[in-house]
Amino acid sequence: MEPIVIAIAFGAGLCFRHIGYPPLLGYLLAGFFANWVGWGSGEALAPLSDAGILLLLFTIGLKLNVRGLAPRYVWGSALLHMVVAVPLTTAVIYLVGSLYEPLSFDHPVAPWTLAFALSFSSTVLAIKLFEERGETASFYATIAIGILVVQDVLAVIYLVASSDKLPSVWALALLGLPLLRPVLNWLFTRIGHGELLLLSGVLFAFGAAEVFESVNLKGGLGALVVGVLIAQSHKGKSAELYDQLAGLKNLLLIGFFLQIGYYGMPDLELVAVALVLTLLIVLRPIIYFALSVAFGLRARTGWFTGLSLFSYSEFGLIVAAIAQSNGVLGEQWITTLALAMALSYLFATPFNRKAHELYVRWADRLTPYEKPERLPEEVIGSLGGATVGILGMGRVGRGAFDTLRNAGYDKIVGIEENYQLTQQRTEAGWPCVHGDASDRDFWERTGLVNCELILVSLSNHRENVRVATLAKELHFKNTLAVATRFPDESRELEELGCLTFYRYQDVGRDFALNTLENMVSKQRTEQ
Repeated sequence: MEPIVIAIAFGAGLCFRHIGYPPLLGYLLAGFFANWVGWGSGEALAPLSDAGILLLLFTIGLKLNVRGLAPRYVWGSALLHMVVAVPLTTAVIYLVGSLYEPLSFDHPVAPWTLAFALSFSSTVLAIKLFEERGETASFYATIAIGILVVQDVLAVIYLVASSDKLPSVWALALLGLPLLRPVLNWLFTRIGHGELLLLSGVLFAFGAAEVFESVNLKGGLGALVVGVLIAQSHKGKSAELYDQLAGLKNLLLIGFFLQIGYYGMPDLELVAVALVLTLLIVLRPIIYFALSVAFGLRARTGWFTGLSLFSYSEFGLIVAAIAQSNGVLGEQWITTLALAMALSYLFATPFNRKAHELYVRWADRLTPYEKPERLPEEVIGSLGGATVGILGMGRVGRGAFDTLRNAGYDKIVGIEENYQLTQQRTEAGWPCVHGDASDRDFWERTGLVNCELILVSLSNHRENVRVATLAKELHFKNTLAVATRFPDESRELEELGCLTFYRYQDVGRDFALNTLENMVSKQRTEQ
């Protein structure tokens, strides 16, 4: 890749980041611009693009949690959305192909393939939004990510089915791969951390792809399968490996987004078609909301889940590119799909940025669609007469809980947004209820707003600010204390009336006190 193309991609990505949009929109624009002026080539970007897709599939395997896909509101919503969206989109695509000759179809399954690619939602945008809002552990984020994983698995199945080669007889030997789990576990306990772990991930991803290709199976399938094996063999290392590979994967995927621009420059007709496809995404959050409440989820859960799955997917673009390489789709459709994806990002991002404000405004219209009987995960529990609430039961929250209990407070309850973690904490001796700290309904229905003391130990500053703002809106008059990571965060929260604790201010003191206590305890034991 020429340095000038890298510079254009960097500049365009920086501009989009500055105005609050994902940088990949800048990469797409940079690819079209570089192609227009004649800099670089799609062939030069192909190796980077292929490597990025391979690492994407490998990291999906590392994160694939089969248990998280088990609830019917996860896999059911993913499949039923496709049942509704794919035929509708196919009809629109057929109409477009019949009216505009360059987008006509030579292959009978082409419209269905394109509609299938358009049925995916963006993993990149959803995860970015959850991270920005500090909601990665929330119930609706868990549902949305589960739906995205189901879509990714379906995409991988398509990639395998689209192969034009029959698997070799030696492919049967791959059924013995699960037998390697003890070996993988032994190996990862000795790899340690740092660059050796990163290198092992690259080795396993590309090595598995090479093995699968040698028996006429898709290399991407091999990367996915080995990623799943590693996740099952050593969960701790798989999470660390995922974090290590994230930057490299995203860097290589820039090559894929730049490469899209070299498929051809869009004319006005293609822009018009992309706009038509973009309008179809308006139905997406409506469908997901309807499915969510039908499965017994709250309107609030359906609202945030649907909005997070608003836009078209970069993975759908990969599926379309594979279909194009197999002769199913024309290059013009890849360009059109890239434009539609970019426009869907531009359309969906402002709605997601205002998701909480919009829900508060429209809650009275949305809640009547809820079922009278809800799933256990969606029942707003009771605080049990607690006068102290701790929002977030991670390490900081549990430490605060123990300290207050030792100080004589006996009416304490933890509030945890992860349903499974709520149950685990309660069984381990920290009584918890499942709830979202930024959920106005939870504050009002449980009486949290009447607690004498609320400690906030959430991991994201934006979420802390939203909780403090909500408490102020609900006229919370008692003490709200927040643990912060940086001094400037403390100042912002203090302006909202919070007591703040800078987490690292007294780390040295607590470290020394803990050491002295352990020394005294050890001496008493030896005596």
